[in-house]
Amino acid sequence: MPTPGPASRRTLACGVVALLAVVLGALLLVRADAGLSTARATVAGVPLTEVRADGGAGDLRPGVVIAHGFAGSARLMRPLADSVARQGGVAVLLDFAGHGASGSRLPGAGRDDERARARLRHDLDVAVGWLRGRPGVDRDRIVLVGHSMGAGAVVRYAVAHPEIDRTVAISLPDGGDVPAGWPGNLTLVVGGLEFAGFRQAVDEATRDAPAGSRTRVVAPGVEHVSVLFAPRTHAAVLDALPGRTGGPEPSPLTRPGGAGLLLAGLALGFVPLAALLPRRARPGAGGPRTGWWLAATVPAAGLGAVFAALLPTTRLPLAVGGYVAVFLLLTGVLLAAAARYARPGGTPPTASGVRSAVVAVAFLGYAVLAVALPLHLGLTSTVPVGARCWLLPLVAFCCLVFLLGAERLAGGDGLRYAATGGIAVLVLAAAAVLGLAPGFVLLVVPLFAALVAWQAAWAAVLRRRAAPWWLAPLLGAVLLAWPIATTLPLA
Repeated sequence: MPTPGPASRRTLACGVVALLAVVLGALLLVRADAGLSTARATVAGVPLTEVRADGGAGDLRPGVVIAHGFAGSARLMRPLADSVARQGGVAVLLDFAGHGASGSRLPGAGRDDERARARLRHDLDVAVGWLRGRPGVDRDRIVLVGHSMGAGAVVRYAVAHPEIDRTVAISLPDGGDVPAGWPGNLTLVVGGLEFAGFRQAVDEATRDAPAGSRTRVVAPGVEHVSVLFAPRTHAAVLDALPGRTGGPEPSPLTRPGGAGLLLAGLALGFVPLAALLPRRARPGAGGPRTGWWLAATVPAAGLGAVFAALLPTTRLPLAVGGYVAVFLLLTGVLLAAAARYARPGGTPPTASGVRSAVVAVAFLGYAVLAVALPLHLGLTSTVPVGARCWLLPLVAFCCLVFLLGAERLAGGDGLRYAATGGIAVLVLAAAAVLGLAPGFVLLVVPLFAALVAWQAAWAAVLRRRAAPWWLAPLLGAVLLAWPIATTLPLA
């Protein structure tokens, strides 16, 4: 029996580590659900999820409505609901219009548009009314918790409804939502690494406040998204819970930690999966010289950002995502044109048509599983609903054009291919700073950069196996497009 070579041993080790990560991630997700009961309903078009601890029949419990932010979902806020439920409360999560499981669209020109605010107010009213009618809920002890856009929505709702017991605003974007002299009990939470505007909003909201009506909490070392999983944030929410049962506070990282392990395991599991491809000689890189490649890539991305700002990308009913998709499409076309001008050679050989089709279908299925399942189970909603069903293939096509252009211009050079994605991320961030792209892009650039790095890593694995040159862009398009099309709001 031949002795396995170093490459085979590495592949086997990757498979073992991937399997362990998947198993541990699944166990953490199961543990996060242990002892909790979940009920779901859609009321007046608003998807609602109730979370409460098992037992305690006959006891009246405080109720907490938890509202997500722009591009968030009920699933993103689930760790907060877990903490509330394990401390004796009944939590209700909602998906605002245009988000998560809601197939309707968020009206207006943006989340600060009055029509959008009216819809947020309506959705909150539905959630509060449903919570008050749930068995075992004390109608007189209702708490509102919101993040970012949801923070502004719950504050405005509480101002108009003095019967609300207490409100917790996490990353409040506009301190003007809190009227001067308003006597309501309000806790304001902000991450230590958030943009200055969020800290300024807290300063404005606490200025001239009645004595004892405001509590300011800073969660150290976290930014706009990770603030949701900070222990200090969860402690602030539980401090606002009337009649909490006490006892040890649950870890807010159990659910996202499980999702992270599952995501890492499935991403790493691609290595042994790709080893099933037949070995062929690796072709040499045939792209243009580095100077010419860089001189073509940077202007292509820059022009893509400018042209995307001039085109009516808002016609696509996907807030922020319309600009990003068109930017990638235009940049990809320009990269492909530059590659044709440079006439790079050395295109990797392809397998037979039938074999390539079978491999592509199998790997595409795995890519969907790897990106959608962990995110949906432990982080945010990734099931396409409503207009997302046709937006998903459209965004995937735009991502595919970009990655095909990057691959053709790189000419088989993995470093250049990966660097093209990095340049696109930097240009996208610069476009947001300059006002060409929606400002919200700055908040999601780190997540987009992680997706770009992920698809580049898979491309490197396929390149080692001398896979068909188009396979890596095809899989990468799925990894990039799925989160974009399923998480950014329908507008």
